[in-house]
Amino acid sequence: MSLSRRSFLESTALAPFFAEFAAGMAVDKKTGMPTRTLGKTGATVSCVAFGCGSRFLSYKEEYKALEAVNKAIDLGVTYLDTAFGYGNGVSETRIGKVLKTRRKEVWVATKINKRGYDESMALIEGSLKRLQTDQVDLIHIHSLTNMDDLKAAENGLLKALYKAKEQKMTRFIGVTSHTDPLVLKTALERHDLDCTQMALNAAHVGMRNGKGGMVINPDMKDSFELTALPVALKKKMGVTAMKIFGQEGLVGKAPIDKLIRYSLSLPVASAVLGMPKVEHIEEDIRIAKAFQPLPKKDKDALVKDLLPMKAELDRFFANHVDA
Repeated sequence: MSLSRRSFLESTALAPFFAEFAAGMAVDKKTGMPTRTLGKTGATVSCVAFGCGSRFLSYKEEYKALEAVNKAIDLGVTYLDTAFGYGNGVSETRIGKVLKTRRKEVWVATKINKRGYDESMALIEGSLKRLQTDQVDLIHIHSLTNMDDLKAAENGLLKALYKAKEQKMTRFIGVTSHTDPLVLKTALERHDLDCTQMALNAAHVGMRNGKGGMVINPDMKDSFELTALPVALKKKMGVTAMKIFGQEGLVGKAPIDKLIRYSLSLPVASAVLGMPKVEHIEEDIRIAKAFQPLPKKDKDALVKDLLPMKAELDRFFANHVDA
């Protein structure tokens, strides 16, 4: 796809949402952290979120992991992104030890990776115990993959999420995906969800789910940015970006600050970043606090440089589980 074609798609699909989105941006006076409104939830969150997945689990000593989370919060991060599947409860347990004293300071999102109703309800109850809270802010369907997976979630987990919201175990519900933009688009169109999290990076990660398995499609129009994101924005959902660095696949291919600025230049509330070292926390938050939207010509140049990585990343994310 030519950049002129991409520019046309971007302008028609996303442009109507930028003005409204920009109006919701502010800066926390105490920490200097830019904040944004998480869609129709009305919540104000930091523009970068602390990812509590595999990068968080790379802190082998628990006390160092807790120090990392507390440091991020001290520097202005108010969004913590965890999941049961991150270490089968290890991540949630760690975050719970932080929430014990700092619950009111942060927005907490977790995710459920099972699909059956009963097992999902059991996991939700377990998540609340591990997180040491009576209510989380958001629970996602974790890592939606293909149409069969969507059907399974609809028959069980989604019903459990509606029940959990009704019972005030969670304030909001949503869905995440880094595999297939068309499946995520379908889920967002079909269901009354509050939030979504999707892979949004300058390599336009995303692939098409075809008969006989996953079909690599080099056409950027099937990326999450141009397929699923417009649906979420039209429904005023709270959107968070993930896989900013392509699970490290884009690190070294472009400057870190440009990779972060690209995703934050989209109409998203927050970008979830893995920060496996203290210096990463400091660098990523410094970039966030100095954020200026990436000019269109720079965005186009970055896409042009990274688009050759798309097929390789799509193959990787076809079977990737961040656990």
